[in-house]
Amino acid sequence: MNLFEFSEEQNMLREMVRDFVNNEVKPIARDIDENEKIPADLIRKIGEVGLLGTVFPEEYGGGGFGEVGYCIAQEEMARGCLATATMIGAHMSIGANAIFIGGTEELKQKYLVPLARGEKLAAFGLTEALAGSDSFNVRTRAVRDGDDWILNGEKLWITNGGNADTVSVFARTERGVTAFVVETAWEGYHAGPAEKKMGIRGSSTNAISLTNVRVPGANLIGQEGRGFLIAMKTLDAGRLGLGACCVGTAKEAIELSAKYAKERRQFDAPIASFEAVQFMLADMYMRVYAMESIVYRTAADYDAGKKISTQSAMVKLFCSEGLDYIVDLAVQIHGGMGYSRELPIERMYRDSRINRIFEGTSEIQRLVISHDVLKRNGAWV
Repeated sequence: MNLFEFSEEQNMLREMVRDFVNNEVKPIARDIDENEKIPADLIRKIGEVGLLGTVFPEEYGGGGFGEVGYCIAQEEMARGCLATATMIGAHMSIGANAIFIGGTEELKQKYLVPLARGEKLAAFGLTEALAGSDSFNVRTRAVRDGDDWILNGEKLWITNGGNADTVSVFARTERGVTAFVVETAWEGYHAGPAEKKMGIRGSSTNAISLTNVRVPGANLIGQEGRGFLIAMKTLDAGRLGLGACCVGTAKEAIELSAKYAKERRQFDAPIASFEAVQFMLADMYMRVYAMESIVYRTAADYDAGKKISTQSAMVKLFCSEGLDYIVDLAVQIHGGMGYSRELPIERMYRDSRINRIFEGTSEIQRLVISHDVLKRNGAWV
């Protein structure tokens, strides 16, 4: 079920990722969830086939597929395992992408190239106890010491925080929020134990602390005091990848539900023959059609250099809530088996819920959208 027209190169990318997911990811997706860990060997294979750098230009070690290609890859990955897709998104779409968006050429060559080649893993360090939805309110401090900076503070809910090699960290200086590349091997960086989560359990989520971490001045991403803008631009792209993941998981849920409805019999007939089930499938299919349409339209606009802040908020909001709606109906179609860990539908149900929270809650996306509507329709206070 592909509802969009893609180029031959993009279709080849889709087929490659789909084959990889079918052979390498789906067979162990249940183990990833139950063991609460993505095997290092799988991460290595994902890097070797180029799926840790899909979005970046070839000159930086990436695949050169842009945002549309990245969304294709994430859609297919999420059909197999949303936790694995989350790991990839945190690495590429926000962790490494912050360097691509704001970093110097020197910084890109030193850090982005090995990240895009899959030789290293990245994370994105923005969220804090008092800076979740209020992301401007970061309390991590960066103080200049000669040519270096000394960072102190704590970050929460950092995807890949426990196994990343570099983290794009946002800290407050005298001039405002500023972004830095921090190597996790440096003295003073510490990652806490992985959080015990309801869903996407294989994706490592950690609190990290920075205690007198010395960061070279060359590791500043963009200009001092301009880090918040870099974070917001990075999250614009990240929300598109998240939308694509929602599309992939939704398509898988529909496919599994349709197959189950044709096999499951009640009252001497397959339940697919009952209007109640048909109506649920129709609603699911209609929702994913709209989800896919806005994801790829907005991704194409992003690749064309257009401003997409409001559009990415709509993608994130509509797709995250759409996925919850679809997997809920998928559980209903599967009945008792949808509630059993024996089938992947139960895992999808748990995994889907986080999408309405991370990378900006649904409530924050509604604020972004409504403010744009008001701005476009006359001045307001």
